[in-house]
Amino acid sequence: MEDTNSLVGKTALVTGASKGIGRASAIELAAMGANIVVNYNTSEEEAEQTVKLVKSLGVESFSHKANVGDLSEVTKMVSTAEEVFGQVDILVNNAGVIDDGLLLRMKDEAWERVINTNLNGTFYCSRAVLRSMVKARWGRIINIGSVVGLRGNIGQTNYTASKAAINGFTFALAKEVATRNITVNTITPGYIHTDTVDVLSDKQKNTIMTWIPMQRFGEVEDISAMVGYLASQKAKYVTGQVISVDGGMAI
Repeated sequence: MEDTNSLVGKTALVTGASKGIGRASAIELAAMGANIVVNYNTSEEEAEQTVKLVKSLGVESFSHKANVGDLSEVTKMVSTAEEVFGQVDILVNNAGVIDDGLLLRMKDEAWERVINTNLNGTFYCSRAVLRSMVKARWGRIINIGSVVGLRGNIGQTNYTASKAAINGFTFALAKEVATRNITVNTITPGYIHTDTVDVLSDKQKNTIMTWIPMQRFGEVEDISAMVGYLASQKAKYVTGQVISVDGGMAI
């Protein structure tokens, strides 16, 4: 009987995998047997820690520095991954940045930086891995969106726009590659215990809590469990979906 959880022999590229949701996703996929390419942009020490944790699970891994918003760096990263592991079977588009501010005061640079990393990065990485996925007639593209891409948030027009666009990107690309046995889905986390959320003031956290029916923040493992499911054969008929993991916040 086929082990529908096994990813042995597969390779996953996880962007922004030095910590948080990216690290948890890398560990989840490694535990299922996949070799892991750990992408990072600034946090080299943390990325190497992710590699160490992944290797402890008995698979191969290496880290690669690349700004996903830079096409040449993405091209080099994917090329290196293919040289080492043959091909990329699973892509987790997790890398993202925030640069908050009310629209009236938002600088062009804040808009461009967020759109470039979050949206263009998803485009560059997805396009770069697709050729080998199409050739293999198997692939998984898993985008990490956000609950604010569904409901908006004051001071985050740039971030909200980038994440909402990823939802549309998912719908279109899923249709393009469905006959090649490639699935494309987006997970929209709510407020998860990460560095970004943990630095919020108690007042901000209390306000956010009123938006969440479950009355608590999530853990990175809540997201990585969904990443593992979508990468597995259990989810072979799931594509073009935007799946909220947010304690009911998007209801």
